[in-house]
Amino acid sequence: MDSGNDSEFMEVALGMAHLAAVQGEVPVGAVIVRGTRILSRAHNLRERLQDPTAHAELLAIREAAALLGSWRLDGCTIYATLEPCAMCAGAILLSRMERCVFGAADPKGGFLGTAGDLSSNPALNHQFAVTGGIGAKRSAGLLTEFFASLRAGNR
Repeated sequence: MDSGNDSEFMEVALGMAHLAAVQGEVPVGAVIVRGTRILSRAHNLRERLQDPTAHAELLAIREAAALLGSWRLDGCTIYATLEPCAMCAGAILLSRMERCVFGAADPKGGFLGTAGDLSSNPALNHQFAVTGGIGAKRSAGLLTEFFASLRAGNR
């Protein structure tokens, strides 16, 4: 189910993650696409907004829904540099997205196959396809560098 453009759209998400890091945010970026059109892009803003829900995925979902004038994001794919957490995976599910592509797996909180999986639970009213590992090394590298810098007191 590879769109053929996964690497290209993940590059955009990685750019958003880099922007987050520069702003002192955990470097996670997200992009929502329908067909080949980018509907929204976002990065984490939890620190700036002091909002625990200001994850890149949720911000991108809100922006795409506003643009389309609908909470239903049918036919859309979200690209996230880090495997979405339970909250974000739930929002992807509830927005009826078709697919999620993520970079690095998150062993401590990823909910699209690592710590749990909300994408294909038959008890839920929607399922979506998941592709992991696109740009994983670069995504993980941004996170590793960010947290090393934080521990060293450089942020």
